Amino acid sequence: MDARPAGAVPGLDPAQLRAYLVDRLDGPVGELRAEVIAGGRSNLTYRVTDGTSRWVLRRPPLGHVLPTAHDMGREYRVISALGATAVPVPEALLLCTDETVLGAPFYLMAEVPGVVLRTAADYAGVDRAGMARAARLLVDTLVTLHGIEPDTVGLGDFGRPAGYLTRQVERWYRQWGGSATRVLPALDELHDRLAAAVPDTPRYGIVHGDYRLDNLMYDPDLTRVTAVLDWEMATTGDPLADVGLLVVYTDLARHGLGTAAEPPPASLGFPTGAELRTAYADARGIRLHRLDWYVGLGYYKLAIISEGIHARYLAGETVGADFDAIGARVPDLVDLGLTALSGPH
Repeated sequence: MDARPAGAVPGLDPAQLRAYLVDRLDGPVGELRAEVIAGGRSNLTYRVTDGTSRWVLRRPPLGHVLPTAHDMGREYRVISALGATAVPVPEALLLCTDETVLGAPFYLMAEVPGVVLRTAADYAGVDRAGMARAARLLVDTLVTLHGIEPDTVGLGDFGRPAGYLTRQVERWYRQWGGSATRVLPALDELHDRLAAAVPDTPRYGIVHGDYRLDNLMYDPDLTRVTAVLDWEMATTGDPLADVGLLVVYTDLARHGLGTAAEPPPASLGFPTGAELRTAYADARGIRLHRLDWYVGLGYYKLAIISEGIHARYLAGETVGADFDAIGARVPDLVDLGLTALSGPH
């Protein structure tokens, strides 16, 4: 029998949330309804409404949470800081660190109108020109983010930029140790090869940490990005880590490793990962000599994230559908990381 209060969804009790919000938001707050929003596979995202106003709430996943992961305060801080910049983000409304309200920290933001390109239904009616605009905006928005000096938006102490890449390799290796459900020697090999060849970082900046097509919202005509979403892994560090991971996400389907987010049909001409990296380099006026290392890091990171999600799925702690196949792709992601490191630098 489901012991949750009537109207509750996993991880969110609308009545308890309303009791907390009623004295903290401007204007009245009526009886709340909530639903889980598809897309994110780590932190949980909900659409919340009282029939008049609409908000979006983010909280950590259910069950065991690894140290340093799923920090609501960091996510809230970065979107608050970027609110006055040219990078479009939702309006940050409040952060709650009192775990008695929902069982975990959470933050609330304004709902942003727009469309997300994630499934075949989202691509219906999109022509090649529209997809070209979406791809161009995907790159331009990342270039804009990477052009912001962290000090100018109050993020000068947001993370520790020096040594960022080395810490990424080791941090994710620790995450693997905390969530692995199997022995995978190839993962150890990928770690060792990444650690032995860490590039120098020529310039530090704000790193989104999970930048991909379906973490952007567009206006219906695909002429403007209305919001960049899912900042849970944002920090200051080497911006090229975002580019490497974007290449990984873009090419997953080509390798037969599509996720719940379906790639745009080939008929729409969405760029390959190689084409996106070239567009980024051209827009910034730089050369990407060592990007294969960053691509290898992207596969490494995604493999370890996927293993963590798989562990939560096995423990019955995931919310939503399509989690059953995530564990099977982990060895393939590791192999692709090793292949990337074998390419030209």
